[in-house]
Amino acid sequence: MLKGIKIRAAMALTVCLLGLFYLTPSLTQDLPDLWKKHLPIDKIHLGLDLQGGTHLVLEVDTEKALENTTERLSNEVKETLMNNKVRFMYLEGTRKTGAISFELPDSASKGAFEKTIKDNYPDLETVSSEIRDGREVITLKIKNKRAEEIKKMVMEQSLETIRNRVDQFGITEPEIIPERNDRIVIQLPGIKDTERAKNLIGKTALLEFKLVDEEQGVDNALKGNVPQGDQIAYETRLDRQTGRRTNLPILLKSRTLLTGGDLESAQVKISDRFGEPYVAIKFNTQGAKIFDRITGENVKKRLAIILDGSVYSAPVIQERISGGEAQVTGSFTMDEAKDLAIVLRAGALPAPVNILEERTVGPSLGQDSIDKGIWSAILGGILVGVFMVVYYRFSGIVANIALVMNIFIILGALAAFKATLTLPGIAGIVLIIGMSVDANVLIFERIREEIRAGKTPRASIETGYSKAFMTIFDTNVNALIASLFLFGFGTGPVKGFAVTLSIGIISSLFTAVFVTRIIFDYFIWYRKIESVSV
Repeated sequence: MLKGIKIRAAMALTVCLLGLFYLTPSLTQDLPDLWKKHLPIDKIHLGLDLQGGTHLVLEVDTEKALENTTERLSNEVKETLMNNKVRFMYLEGTRKTGAISFELPDSASKGAFEKTIKDNYPDLETVSSEIRDGREVITLKIKNKRAEEIKKMVMEQSLETIRNRVDQFGITEPEIIPERNDRIVIQLPGIKDTERAKNLIGKTALLEFKLVDEEQGVDNALKGNVPQGDQIAYETRLDRQTGRRTNLPILLKSRTLLTGGDLESAQVKISDRFGEPYVAIKFNTQGAKIFDRITGENVKKRLAIILDGSVYSAPVIQERISGGEAQVTGSFTMDEAKDLAIVLRAGALPAPVNILEERTVGPSLGQDSIDKGIWSAILGGILVGVFMVVYYRFSGIVANIALVMNIFIILGALAAFKATLTLPGIAGIVLIIGMSVDANVLIFERIREEIRAGKTPRASIETGYSKAFMTIFDTNVNALIASLFLFGFGTGPVKGFAVTLSIGIISSLFTAVFVTRIIFDYFIWYRKIESVSV
């Protein structure tokens, strides 16, 4: 029996020391170099409410995404109609209403038109058909069910893209939560630079490659005479002597030759010539083939690299570029280059996002919350400990030892699993203090009953633990299931509470039952006590 006690004591001591081991980086900054190189150095991560940070509410423009889909479909429909030799006239100016209108010259064209749409575009439906000047005008629209699916898909893709960007930015335990049908709530603990966060998260990051139209004059286009198939954009240039940035107009071909959807990687590098950062991009196999063809067909022409409508650079293609590698330059700072590489790697947002709310939580508020939360936990623990000693005497001291171990294990587990401690999480720890002691109260009351019935200390402890265990186990398992549901379906503060509660329930079950039993068995079997102070 004594050997069994030693093994169980060694197990309990190992768990406690493991908790202290992971908790140590959070308790001191003066760690030995050997520790920093080879052992865990992660501290307990604090949530937005404790360490401060940035809170953003974004609105995803799903209507714009639907408009873009309609525009793409209109181009596909025109091409399909021409391939099927259907006579039609496309009516501009209807895409923004979510509709596509065609004018048909005769009934034969109408029949061929309807058959082509039915066979190739099941997501489109006819919403109106009317006669104008002897010609029939048919208006198509994306079906409502399909439109809702597109909006839902845009929201899901936006969430995933933003998560990828935030993860690559290196923020620990961010909260990215969908809200309603078109809003996303983002909490970034420790981030005080709101503008940089907004630029990183809100940038659409649509990367495009277009040819510069050097045959037409940009001055004439600025006067309103933009050639068909062209568009005006602006290129930002930096005067290295004065440091001034100027926006120069540039005339581009409207057709997009290649997009960032075919990117494989994007990395920040330093220019050998000027010592400035730039973003080196590499396309996947398909993108590399397209880039090879584009550069081969347009040697000595300028190819503009455009991000969200702004021209970053428009170099002359000197020769065919194989391998699918290119550079995005633009007189970046190092942070700008890093953020650009992040958004390019994470991919473009499927729709623009608008920032509806931004809020910065200051560190003073966070520190005040930490201090009050810690003091509440300390005061609660002291009061519970005093009560246990006064009411249960020596057994109360045993329960308090288990309680201290429990707190160390919880905090160590938070650090080991890189979980986030929030203000509600501290409340969860305070609750666990009460739950842990409650388990010991059930055990001690059962032991008292057995002693009053005239049983020996050894038999009383054995019976007290065995009879109280199932009640304690059932209670803790039910609480654990509830906390897991809170974690799975809760958001923000609720999830923070669920994290500490879940860890605390498992830890308290271990310390309140397993650890205290070891101490009692030690005194019964090794010290051979004749009575139990309970």
